[in-house]
Amino acid sequence: MPSKQPFPTCKILGVNIAVTNMKKTVEYLDAHIKELSGAYICVSNVHTTVTSYNDENYRAIQNRAVIALPDGKPLSVVCRKRGFMEAERVTGPDLMRETFLLSAKKGWRHYFYGSTEETLQALRAALEKTYPGIVIAGMYSPPFRPLTAEEDRQDIDRINQAQADFIWIGLGAPKQERWMAAHQEKVQGLMIGVGAGFDYHAGTLKRAPLWMQNHSLEWIYRLLQDPVRLLRRYLMTNTKYIWLISRENRKMKKRGV
Repeated sequence: MPSKQPFPTCKILGVNIAVTNMKKTVEYLDAHIKELSGAYICVSNVHTTVTSYNDENYRAIQNRAVIALPDGKPLSVVCRKRGFMEAERVTGPDLMRETFLLSAKKGWRHYFYGSTEETLQALRAALEKTYPGIVIAGMYSPPFRPLTAEEDRQDIDRINQAQADFIWIGLGAPKQERWMAAHQEKVQGLMIGVGAGFDYHAGTLKRAPLWMQNHSLEWIYRLLQDPVRLLRRYLMTNTKYIWLISRENRKMKKRGV
């Protein structure tokens, strides 16, 4: 596996967020997909960054990733304000789309771990229709409870037998990042935690309009679709993120950074 970050990073609340864009990211994955087997990529946003600030172990998991991508627009905005003008947002669903588009040509194999059986069935149908020639090497919806050691071993065996290049993890944060870190070098293939990415590509959730994405308002669109689960998270994490970033900026200004 690569021994260092492939891109410059901007430290935000202790997390090393990659300074990259979609083109550079996909080109890197294309050139290094085989040697990335057993590694993982975090798709980071406001929620994961604030969680990392509060949890030292989770922060270490984010920083052990080969890349922590700026999925959330507020992260790429902070990167640019701190001098990394080339920083752009790289979302999980968009990264999935770009790899799917290249898959038939490159011969890439995909495994999907997480979500519900119903979503996985819808995802398979949607991908095979939208991306002709895509190879879905396997799909599995694990139980919504802690796994036994035997169940975990079976999951590892099932994934490795699929010989996938990309292992997409849809367990939601922070569970998916903890799962990837625990399975680093145990599974064969590059793990990427994409949260609701399964639902977007399956069509069970809709992406926000582009203008909302471009103005850091996608969270509102998601909140309207799932208010019960997301209201408390967004109220707490978004507010805390703004306060923490403001405080961090003041400290950096005092140090002349």
